[in-house]
Amino acid sequence: MPTAAPPAASRIAIVTGASSGIGAATARRLAGAGYRVVLTARRKDRIEALAEEITAAGHQATAYPLDVTDRAAVDEFATAFRTVGVLVNNAGGALGLDPVATGDPDDWRTMYETNVLGTLHLTQALLPKLDASGDGTVVVVSSTAAHSTYEGGAGYVAAKHGAHVLAETLRLEIVGRPVRVIEIAPGMVRTEEFALTRFGGDTEKAEKVYQGVPDPLTADDVADTITWAVTRPPHVNIDLLVVRPRAQASNTKVHREP
Repeated sequence: MPTAAPPAASRIAIVTGASSGIGAATARRLAGAGYRVVLTARRKDRIEALAEEITAAGHQATAYPLDVTDRAAVDEFATAFRTVGVLVNNAGGALGLDPVATGDPDDWRTMYETNVLGTLHLTQALLPKLDASGDGTVVVVSSTAAHSTYEGGAGYVAAKHGAHVLAETLRLEIVGRPVRVIEIAPGMVRTEEFALTRFGGDTEKAEKVYQGVPDPLTADDVADTITWAVTRPPHVNIDLLVVRPRAQASNTKVHREP
């Protein structure tokens, strides 16, 4: 099916967590698909550099430093827009791999606030703008962790389950309105920061996550999937799309080569 050009009224696409990884790759892809992308993240220098890169490539991009867990800042951000075509709730991440018995409650709280409340803040603040576009799309980037547990992952799994339930419930609540709700659930994606952040900067532990795995997904693989889902005709809603590398059959079953 060919990619559909976004309607003129829906040209603005907001991407959270756009300073690296899946967020940055998605911003590039959506810009290439004709959207004027608005890049948000806490790291101002990163998103400004990305906005310059996208602009230099002949597309439209604006950087807006934003902490998605700060509701007052999110509400102020939302006032800048009359209509919004696409909101990609990508900001999130994992911290630690401890069992429930010894998990750090502060890590759990941070993961919940970023993955769930951050998504809630942006979605609530921008839903009227998405409605006003006449053809809005909310994307929630969850994870295969949103659908299946694994040892040591309870805090992250709980947060991503929350993001999944938010998307699923929102879809029920706004049916009949001109806004689609899409959930993209990636499996093993090798990015420059995800595992490194999870293990507090321990490069050895981060590398072991992908050790021996032939061709884990890249950020661009997921960005391509997101852009494909967003650019389907307006009546087509990709409710849930799970995407894994071929080497990963489940969260706990991964083929590793010697």
